[in-house]
Amino acid sequence: MTPTDIGSAYDQITHLWQSEKFNLANGIEAHRRALSFVKNRGRALDIGCGCTGRFIDFLQQEGFTPEGVDISDEMLRLAKQKHPDVTFHHQDICQWQPPEKYNFITAWDSIWHIPLAQQESVMTKLIGSLNKGGVLIFSFGGTDEPGEHTDSFMGPEVYYSTLGTSGFLSLLITLGAVCRHLEYDQYPELHTYLIVQKQL
Repeated sequence: MTPTDIGSAYDQITHLWQSEKFNLANGIEAHRRALSFVKNRGRALDIGCGCTGRFIDFLQQEGFTPEGVDISDEMLRLAKQKHPDVTFHHQDICQWQPPEKYNFITAWDSIWHIPLAQQESVMTKLIGSLNKGGVLIFSFGGTDEPGEHTDSFMGPEVYYSTLGTSGFLSLLITLGAVCRHLEYDQYPELHTYLIVQKQL
């Protein structure tokens, strides 16, 4: 599946995030932990921002000027309704070059949808888009080895990929990023997140 296919799939399931059953606290504590490593407030980027606006709200409350990027038309339409003054980019993160440098980037439950062959180039781009000392938080499938699969758990078929825990760590070290926190936050599920900081 291409990122465009993923966007089309997410266009069909925005109701899952608009439901009262959706936990708007999902990921917030992890982000609070990540922000504890950030030296300077400034620009922030939410990759795969979706429609809830919870990270946009959180970042604004913490003194950042956030932007959002998503491949889904419908997710962005809803996001713009909630935050008309925020800059949103309708883009494929695999192809898009962020226009700024950021002090904080989040990719929560998003970049695991990009093709496995592009994971390394996207991670390289994200670290390159951080200011020195900037922080990236992202979630991924914490498998031991790289892998990819599709499932229809949310309705339409959706693709997932991961470099695996060791694969991401090795790459990030090569890119000059320091691991500040690694957590299997839904263990025994393989949902995992990393907080990394670009070296000063």
